[in-house]
Amino acid sequence: MFIEIPAAAGTAEALVVRPSTGTGPFPGVILYMDAFGLRPRIEEMAQRIADWGYIVLAPNVFYRDGTVAELAPKVDMTTPEGRSAAGKAAFPRVGHLTAEKALPDIDAWVAALEKLDGVAAGPIGTFGYCMGARLAVRTATAHPEVVAACGGFHGGGLATETPDSPHLGLPQAKARFVFGHADHDQSMDSDAVARLGSALEAAGLEASNEVYAGAPHGYTMADTSMFHAEATERHFTELRALLDGTLKA
Repeated sequence: MFIEIPAAAGTAEALVVRPSTGTGPFPGVILYMDAFGLRPRIEEMAQRIADWGYIVLAPNVFYRDGTVAELAPKVDMTTPEGRSAAGKAAFPRVGHLTAEKALPDIDAWVAALEKLDGVAAGPIGTFGYCMGARLAVRTATAHPEVVAACGGFHGGGLATETPDSPHLGLPQAKARFVFGHADHDQSMDSDAVARLGSALEAAGLEASNEVYAGAPHGYTMADTSMFHAEATERHFTELRALLDGTLKA
């Protein structure tokens, strides 16, 4: 089901997915989508994760640019040409979502998750894909009092040399982190992976910071030409271990 959330610059839609069985209450988690937005693939992933025993909130972080329906890809992304065509519309939105805009929105997403019926009191988790990994890290660093788990998969721009790089907030975090980087990813090269690892270690955080060999950027997205089944299943395994180990321990 979709709900509406009062966010920093207007009303945002958000997908809420609950476990198929069980009575709860259940721990709450925030799923941050990739650049192509909320669509059936994100709903499929959210349902699989919810069925582990979680309530999943997936906000339309691009609400300033349009509704979920307006921003949905209009082409078949399972071919490189289709994905490239969809990217011409989607990728500029990523650049528009600056840290200055994202942080007040993050406050709204956290507040909305905690108010959902059936969400257990206590810590929450967050994870994201592509640019959503940056938002997950910013959530963990902006709300260390509640975020106990943070995952980022085929994320880009997590540890840059800019003054607002997400990794610079890690000293404030208290979460456990799991990162599954794409192999030879131009948006998260080996230097950036090393920079992120050093920041996690310096902050004294429990973390896994791995490159998935052979996995391209976007490897979890089965509706695109970048899908990599083995890496996707590895990500689900590691994400479930992270969430279960922190939110159900």
